This record gives sequence, structure tokens and C-alpha cells, in this order.
Amino acid sequence: MSSIGRRERKKAATRQAIADAALRLFLERGYDQVSIRDIADAADVSTTTVFKHFTGKEALVFDEDQDREAQLIAAVARRTPGQSVLDALRRHVLDTWIRIETHPQRAEFTHLVDSTPELRAYAERMWTRHTKALATAIADAFGADHDDLACAALARYVLEIPALARGRHDPRAAVETIFGILTHGWRPPITG
Repeated sequence: MSSIGRRERKKAATRQAIADAALRLFLERGYDQVSIRDIADAADVSTTTVFKHFTGKEALVFDEDQDREAQLIAAVARRTPGQSVLDALRRHVLDTWIRIETHPQRAEFTHLVDSTPELRAYAERMWTRHTKALATAIADAFGADHDDLACAALARYVLEIPALARGRHDPRAAVETIFGILTHGWRPPITG
């Protein structure tokens, strides 16, 4: 292994240790009761090191933000030949969101975000950025303008799927149902 590879692995491990310490402290004490100094001490790094890896406290909570956005874009841009954009996004949502939804700390994490105004605002800005990035990737896949309304709408719908499927008896079936609507159009429920 090259020293660059080892250095990058060490940086990634430090970043993860900082994020893990921050989340543990936030869940234990509450977001407002934890300082950057507390996080640095818990991760055994300096506050300068914390800021080398994260822009602020909010970014510590959403430490996978950039990776998730890159994965969304890659799901569209690197889909297999012949695979539709919707199928690639369906696969991506099933492969990533179900794992997140079943994580043992999901409920605590969701409560932390929902009960902290700064984190709710950060999550909204992050969601907006992801929507724009995904819309751009979809537009690029079809050679459309980056402000194409259909591409923006599809990106927004896809990013709403986890919220719509959350709490359903069978989250996987809920995701499949929603992608079925996106693929084939909406049909009224059959009653009686």
C-alpha cells in the first residue's frame, strides 16, 4: 500500500471517530449541551482537527451528506446499460434506505433532528441540495436542460420516498408501490 492510501485511510478513520463521538454525545446529552471542545475531547483530537473535517456542529450530525449525494448521482450516471433511470433509483433507494430505516439508532437520530431547529434547517438545506444534484444528473442522462421541470419533479418525488414509506408495515413493498406509480402512473385504488 502506498503512503497516500494509508494517509487517506487514517484521515477517514479520524473523520469517522469524530462523527461517532459527536453523535454519541448528542444522543446522550442533547445537541445544545455539547460543544465542539466536548466532541474533540471525546474523539481525542484537537478542535482544529474537528474543523478540518467538518464545517460545524450540524455537519457532524449529517456526516454522510456528501457521500449520499455522490451515491445518488452515481445511481443515475453509472447505471448499467439498458437500465432505466427509475430502475436505477429504485435499486438505490432499496439498497440504501432500507438499511438506514432498520438501523438501531434511527428513532433516536430522527428525534434528535426533529427536536433541534438548527438540525431541521440543515436537513432541509441538505435535502434541497440533493434534489438539485439529482435533478441535474437526471437531466444529464437525457440531455435535457438542468432546469427541466420534469427532471426536477422526478428528483423531488424520489427523495420523498423514504418519508412516504417510513413506518409502513412493509417498507420494501411501500418503496416498490411508489416506484410503480412513478413508472406506470397513478391508478385509483380498487374498492369494494
